[in-house]
Amino acid sequence: MNTQEAYDIWSEIYDTNINKTRDLEATAIREVLTGIVFKRCLEVGSGTGKNTEWLITKAEEVTCIDLSEAMLHKAKAKIKSDRLTFHQADITKAWSFAEGAFDLITFSLMLEHIEDINDVFRKAAAHTVAGGYVYVGELHPFKQYSGSKARFDTESGQQIVPCFNHHISDFVNAATENGFSIVKLNEYFDDNDSSAIPRILTLLLRKK
Repeated sequence: MNTQEAYDIWSEIYDTNINKTRDLEATAIREVLTGIVFKRCLEVGSGTGKNTEWLITKAEEVTCIDLSEAMLHKAKAKIKSDRLTFHQADITKAWSFAEGAFDLITFSLMLEHIEDINDVFRKAAAHTVAGGYVYVGELHPFKQYSGSKARFDTESGQQIVPCFNHHISDFVNAATENGFSIVKLNEYFDDNDSSAIPRILTLLLRKK
């Protein structure tokens, strides 16, 4: 099962099943972007709209990208706004969906499914205004090292989505090599227990 097929199936229960990673990343993005002003937002990995609902309250327009048409269908049904546009797209290919430049690009829980993240940051840099921001929220590499992956249960058994391990240095190097500076690097823990393995890694980047 490839990534697109997995998320098409997962979309049916994505909003309702227990998912600590989904919920903690939703908290993280709101905290990290507090105080950041943005008008044009490109949301990559918008899924069923868990963050879209908040982003559209902050931005004048949000362009939502996801690999899964089924995920986007859920988001479209849930969020009604003429300031939203939705595109089913594979970001490893040409970014024909990205018109002009954005002052915020967000990546939420999806770079683990991309092998070449340097290519993604290169494309993001080409579509970010000078002084604009990029937010990254991912399952923490330490969680990956311990065996955690994007997964969900179905009647036929547990389904694991194809994933790639990216180290913290991979994110930092890909960002800086493509013209971004690191504004913030945060780690989020279950129940705020910093003695445990962190669940979410976030980076706030700014284009030089």
